[in-house]
Amino acid sequence: MDLPAGLSDRDLTEGLARFGISGPVQYAPLGFGDYHWTVAGRWFTSVADLTNKAHCGPDALAGLRSAMDTASALQLPFVVAPLRTDDGETVVPLDDRYALSVFPLLTGKSGSFDDRFSDEERDEVLTLLAELHSHEPPAGTPVAPVDSDGRDALEELLDEPGEWAGGPYSADAREVFVANTQRIRDLLAEFDRLAAQVPPRRVVTHGEPHPGNLIRTPDGYRLVDWDTVGLAPPERDLALLDGDLSKYTELTGHEPVAAGLALYRLRWRLNDIGEFAVWLKGPHERTPDTEVAWRGFRETLATP
Repeated sequence: MDLPAGLSDRDLTEGLARFGISGPVQYAPLGFGDYHWTVAGRWFTSVADLTNKAHCGPDALAGLRSAMDTASALQLPFVVAPLRTDDGETVVPLDDRYALSVFPLLTGKSGSFDDRFSDEERDEVLTLLAELHSHEPPAGTPVAPVDSDGRDALEELLDEPGEWAGGPYSADAREVFVANTQRIRDLLAEFDRLAAQVPPRRVVTHGEPHPGNLIRTPDGYRLVDWDTVGLAPPERDLALLDGDLSKYTELTGHEPVAAGLALYRLRWRLNDIGEFAVWLKGPHERTPDTEVAWRGFRETLATP
């Protein structure tokens, strides 16, 4: 994970002071998207790049605050909720681009996105999701749009790809994109067909309850990264689990809708295509992150 461009150590220190926190800071190159440090062996920070938070809405800072406030208000034992500043804020802007949230540092084992749950682990996660989905939504819980993030930008590129000259991967990425334009249009049409079949039921969903956002602690799983929290069909979360989902039905009485599961699995794919396309078209350098983006772009488009 690359360090955030243009963010100084002083910016981070001043942001931490808003939470009354000081001490040794160590960079933690984890995940993909946000930036993280541990502080004094007690706290875990998340610095969000607001230019990369399309899912938080047109005002990314306000959307991120709504999400973090929701996580804080849920008060569920498995929710790793953000701390609040003395004046009650869960998110502190560090400058026009970056914003800071702080969490307790947990002792446990984290996974990665590509990990697979055992049957027992899957049922444990389904139990956790059943409790979350049955919880009364806190006031101000964001609504998670069904449509894929960045769809407008993706459709603009389909209509007029234009020149891709932002960095070392741009030309090759454009060639791959143009060769797959009809396929992407077909995926968007399939997405719309599935969306029309999903019942209007809405519950509090996490949005990304994959193994990379779960930490196994001595007291069970803890769920992190709540910037994607939102009211949505339960299938938004359930789509990330493979295999038998009957435990969820047993606990909630809701049988997952096949069209909803297919919809949200396709949504992940379209999000990746759109995000990687915009990234690789625009200004970038050859870094570990852009290498991941280029590989992910090709693999996503190559998936049957």
